[in-house]
Amino acid sequence: MSKKIAVFPGSFDPITLGHIDLVKRATRIFDEIIVAVGVNSSKKYLFDLDQRIKWLEEVFKEFPEVHVDSFSGLTVNFCKEKNANFLLRGLRNASDFDYEKTISQLNTIIGDNLETVFLISKPEFSHISSTIVREIIKGKGDVSPFVPDNIVKEINSLK
Repeated sequence: MSKKIAVFPGSFDPITLGHIDLVKRATRIFDEIIVAVGVNSSKKYLFDLDQRIKWLEEVFKEFPEVHVDSFSGLTVNFCKEKNANFLLRGLRNASDFDYEKTISQLNTIIGDNLETVFLISKPEFSHISSTIVREIIKGKGDVSPFVPDNIVKEINSLK
């Protein structure tokens, strides 16, 4: 039986407690999870790629089945390159579902047996998004309820 490899793509700008919870829960389902930082040259990020990868590696260092990588281009092509047959996505609300359902259907068409697996956010994380966290950071607010402690310290040192 082949390994069940999932890719969890995102910008992780920055990683949130919701992302971490999702990956930890998914380790019970998959043999390997690749947390993949997507790079889009037309998008402006708050934190550079190296910083985001460093944070992800720190957060998941205790999980040997979780690997961190980055990619540009189509997610489905990255999945093929990594022999991953699953895409892991989190759903916080109905609008996430509508958006992710459309992407999932497109990925099924162009992704050669790529199956999307959705995990619903726990209620305590359903309000957290990287976008909101970035706005709090830009406004010099407290992000400690939304990101891991070690990342909070680093973000605060950057202010």
